[in-house]
Amino acid sequence: MGSFPFHQDLQEIASSQLTKALDPEEFRKQGHMVIDFIADYYQNIEKYPVLSRVEPGYLKKCLPESAPYDPEPISTILKDVQDHIVPGLTHWQSPNFFAYFSSTASTAGFLGEILTTGFNVVGFNWVSSPAATELENIVMDWLGDMLQLPKSFHFSGNGGGVLHGSTCEAIVCTMVAARDQMLRRIGSENLGKLVVYGSDQTHSTLQKATQIVGINTENFRAIKTTKSTGFALSPEMLRLTISSDLEKGLVPLFLCATIGTTATTAIDPLEALCHVAKEYGVWVHVDAAYAGSACICPEFRHFINGVEGANSFSFNPHKWLFTGMDCCCLWVKNPSVLASSLSTNPEFLRNKASDSKQVVDYKDWQIALSRRFRALKLWLVLRSYGVANLRNFIRIHVNMAKTFEGLVRMDKRFEILVPRNFSLVCFRISPSALISSNEDDEIGMVNEVNCKLLEAINASGKAYMTHAVVGGLYVLRCAVGATLSEEKHIVEAWKVVQDHAKAILSTYW
Repeated sequence: MGSFPFHQDLQEIASSQLTKALDPEEFRKQGHMVIDFIADYYQNIEKYPVLSRVEPGYLKKCLPESAPYDPEPISTILKDVQDHIVPGLTHWQSPNFFAYFSSTASTAGFLGEILTTGFNVVGFNWVSSPAATELENIVMDWLGDMLQLPKSFHFSGNGGGVLHGSTCEAIVCTMVAARDQMLRRIGSENLGKLVVYGSDQTHSTLQKATQIVGINTENFRAIKTTKSTGFALSPEMLRLTISSDLEKGLVPLFLCATIGTTATTAIDPLEALCHVAKEYGVWVHVDAAYAGSACICPEFRHFINGVEGANSFSFNPHKWLFTGMDCCCLWVKNPSVLASSLSTNPEFLRNKASDSKQVVDYKDWQIALSRRFRALKLWLVLRSYGVANLRNFIRIHVNMAKTFEGLVRMDKRFEILVPRNFSLVCFRISPSALISSNEDDEIGMVNEVNCKLLEAINASGKAYMTHAVVGGLYVLRCAVGATLSEEKHIVEAWKVVQDHAKAILSTYW
């Protein structure tokens, strides 16, 4: 018999292969180069303009039209990262980044991510990697203790926690559970009657989740808030809205209460809202994506008083607990409701551990089947810094925000629009700094001036802030929270604001 040609082809491929997909020694060498590259990036991060200055489509002009046929050395690739990728980054880890909410980083978070990627397990059920599931159980209970969540949210209290990638995933999953639970009672033909509630300050994630879950878009309620209530959701307005819907024959389903809204970090009165929701059998989800991290500090814990009346609670350690993207913690009181809506059990996943009902299969707590070992990086963060240090990191950011707030108050041209709750300061050039004889014209002019001020700040490259519009008023948001920020960066940022405000205001006098 002649030689099998396919076998010969494999031999030729093997002999001509210049690199292996995974070689421990090559990984060691290249890994050191990448770590050094990242360390150098952080050492030099203040040299870059915080907001990227590239134009749309810039990268296509810098890179080849097709992938390389032959391997390229990591040194060449890293040079292209430096020359072409770094200029196209908005530097979220810059100490001069004050936009949105922070995405904190830490050495422990990096190392945990390396371990997670290194093991590269796919922990969809217990048997696929027991440590991935069991560590997640433990870490979620640890965090639950740090937040002083009621035992009903712990595994020991028949509740439990799961790590998702984002708040949107958490809300979609809980809303699906609430939907199915309600439809089992009233019949699936009544899907079109279900109503979802939030405020006009609730993150757009709630509306997106409503669309994904199949709730009639006309049955989404964004209840108006006012400056007099700090832009928090009013329990009285919630009750009136629910009553109105009941009169129309609709079915109240789901309320999202926010602890620390995106625009101004407003705090919805959780306890009172839960009392209203309970009267009507409404599922309450608490979105504490940003401010939940602060609630590990005793002085901020009171903001989630009343959480015992909620059905689910989530916050994002990747925002302010130094864990790195992506990591969203979700706790539920009744995991079986999640599983009844999200579980599938094909034959290829059957195993004795799952059949015993003695383990958690996290595939039944989320949208996707596959999942990353996120608990590992969160575990490293909690162990590497400890609760005391994590609390102090947050307190330092809050104190820096107090410094910025104080600087704003000292300048009569500016005003603080809403009280500061955490490390976000909402401010603007005051109407008194401008000349206007008409109130309607004044609002438009003040908004225009503040918009110009923000554009000038960000164009400078020395700081990056974002804005919000609340009650028709345009405000600048200075969100303190970058891991590398220090007091000097706060002072420098304020000087940038003042310098540009002076130049802009001079044209209005």
